[in-house]
Amino acid sequence: MDTFQKLKEFYWPYKKYFFWSLFSLLFVTGITVVYPIILKITIDDVVNDQQYNLIPYLCAVFIALMIIKGFATYFHQYLGDFFGIRSVYTMRDALYKKLQRLPFRYYDNAKTGDLMSRLTADVEGFRFFLSVGFSELLRIVLLIVVSLSVMFYFSVPLALVTMAAMPFLGVVVYKFDRQVHPAFRKIRKSFGKLNTRVQENISGMNTVKSLSREGFEIGRFSDRSQDYRSKYIETSNIWAKYFPLMEFIGNVSVVALLAYGGYLVVNGALELGELVAFFSLVWYIVGPLMNFGFVINLFSQAKASGERLLEILEAPEEITEKEGAIIQDRLKGHVTFNDVTLTYVEDDDSALKNISFDAPPGKTMGLIGATGSGKTSITQLITRFYEPEKGEVIIDGRPVSDYSLKSLRKNIGFVLQESFLFSTSIRENIAYGNPDATLDDVIDAAKRAQAHDFIMEMEDGYDTLLGERGMGLSGGQKQRIAIARAILIDPAILVLDDATSAVDMETEFKIQKALQEVMKGRTTFIIAHRISSLKHADEIIVLEDGAVKERGRHEELLTNGGPYQRIYDIQYQDKEKILNTSNMS
Repeated sequence: MDTFQKLKEFYWPYKKYFFWSLFSLLFVTGITVVYPIILKITIDDVVNDQQYNLIPYLCAVFIALMIIKGFATYFHQYLGDFFGIRSVYTMRDALYKKLQRLPFRYYDNAKTGDLMSRLTADVEGFRFFLSVGFSELLRIVLLIVVSLSVMFYFSVPLALVTMAAMPFLGVVVYKFDRQVHPAFRKIRKSFGKLNTRVQENISGMNTVKSLSREGFEIGRFSDRSQDYRSKYIETSNIWAKYFPLMEFIGNVSVVALLAYGGYLVVNGALELGELVAFFSLVWYIVGPLMNFGFVINLFSQAKASGERLLEILEAPEEITEKEGAIIQDRLKGHVTFNDVTLTYVEDDDSALKNISFDAPPGKTMGLIGATGSGKTSITQLITRFYEPEKGEVIIDGRPVSDYSLKSLRKNIGFVLQESFLFSTSIRENIAYGNPDATLDDVIDAAKRAQAHDFIMEMEDGYDTLLGERGMGLSGGQKQRIAIARAILIDPAILVLDDATSAVDMETEFKIQKALQEVMKGRTTFIIAHRISSLKHADEIIVLEDGAVKERGRHEELLTNGGPYQRIYDIQYQDKEKILNTSNMS
């Protein structure tokens, strides 16, 4: 029960609904056990003793009990469902909030489809046990206890004989639980992998179709589906193996009841009505005991789901705020790196090695280097997406860890290499970081990002609804909207991570011209592969394997004969040779 104990905070606040449901269940169980007693009175008193005057009273009592049971059943089921629904609402909310707080390091290894499976199928599996499993377990216990009490009242010897086989049933149920729980854990994991495969395929459908890999993707999905099917078949095999055994043990109890009970009736030690009542009562015990397998089934699924949910809830939040963290409405934007080293994976090569530089307010820093050289890692440390292994990142004279995360990140505008847009209007996408912005503010930001003209060409202008991930826009259009979104929050620090990589040269020139005005008074970090995007920077840092190879202004670096000049030669001199060759021909 450790899993349920750890998740207690989500369902225990709503315990009053559970206990009211349990109170209603007491009525349902008590009335259920009264039926065999009425049957016993009907046979022994009405039929055998010919007390026919009891018939109207028995009918009235029976009808009254059915009405009471109907209301009690309604409240039991409604309050039980309400208990489960309220509990998982709180749990799902906590899970979603936790996902917002988890660091980038967590998402580096997490699978989107698996996370979706946990927040849907696993949460629902846990809810179903809270709503149905708990109450069914209590119903079984109550029904068995009350039925046994009545049976022992009628005949102690017959009750003992009837219950003789029950310990064997308990052993079988225990073994069933030991096998079925690991099986359901495997099912949940397999379902998460299947979900991931579907999510990745749909997200990458353009790539799949452009490379004619539909058949390959069908095969990969089929493999996952086959694994999920085989896991379910294994679980069904466990169920099919144990359920007939449980039913057989229950039937042994019934045979013992009929044999010994018949003997007692023949010898006058037991009345016929009591034997009939006994027969009904034993099924109130055998039936629930066999149904105990169903409850264990639900319990095992809920436990497996709960364990997967706890993996999220208990995941370490590496990026946390200090007590009394500084809330700064507006930063100056003075960024300093002091001997910073960053390692993403323990025992792996460092992504950054002893990086040191100073970027005063309003300064433009260019970051260039091969893929994987550490350019983006620098900007991710500024926003505390990751924590450095060694060294310190300082903004305005204070370590970034001194600031509240919200105030720190509200002062940093990010335009990533891959621009993510939400499935909402263009206006809402641009105003995402500043939801209180007016339409005029949105339009101004769009004009600065050279996005206004193509937006106005659309039928609904700024109210145009975008498809998933900005479907319907070109790469360049999406990036310009992302640039407008960054401009609108009026950041003290602006990060352009290959922000113009998806636009043509003419559009890049227009955006760069607009950004020159936007960058005034802001500390700007430009990550680029094109030298044309950062040659006007106040300082350019050339990175190689996570270390600074050279630094300086564009003109200085061209005379050093280092990596920067080699990049320049590749991008410019080779182009000139091609142009000269073309002109000669």
